[in-house]
Amino acid sequence: MALESSSYEEEEEAPAVAATTEPSVRKFVVPSKHFVASIQGRKTEIVQFSYDDYILVVVTQVGKLGTLLHARKEEGYGTAPTFNVSIIMGKRDEPLLVACARQLIEHISKDGSSRPLVLSLGLSDHSMDTLKEIIEVVTSNKIW
Repeated sequence: MALESSSYEEEEEAPAVAATTEPSVRKFVVPSKHFVASIQGRKTEIVQFSYDDYILVVVTQVGKLGTLLHARKEEGYGTAPTFNVSIIMGKRDEPLLVACARQLIEHISKDGSSRPLVLSLGLSDHSMDTLKEIIEVVTSNKIW
């Protein structure tokens, strides 16, 4: 699978201003990664954002957001952790999309992050092989 990768943080320069009483305003910057992979022969764009309180992963083969999922790890006192996945909006009859989100939140948790995941899947192919490859590509280029 071929990858084109770029990691970037953009920040606009503030124009030079003579002494004023207004506080300076800085642009909010979130660490991110953007790359393109060939998944099952289809061009797939992947963008990852590492917010302080969430991880956002956008995967698209159709140039749109698609189904939005929320996944989080829940821990109880003295019990094994469980993983909860819910569909925010989009296709509710695709159990493989839920399985993909669950696999990704398990990887995130295993790597030591406790942040929940928001996952966007805009796919033209919802096959198991496609979703397995998406998990592999995202976890091998992780931002968390």
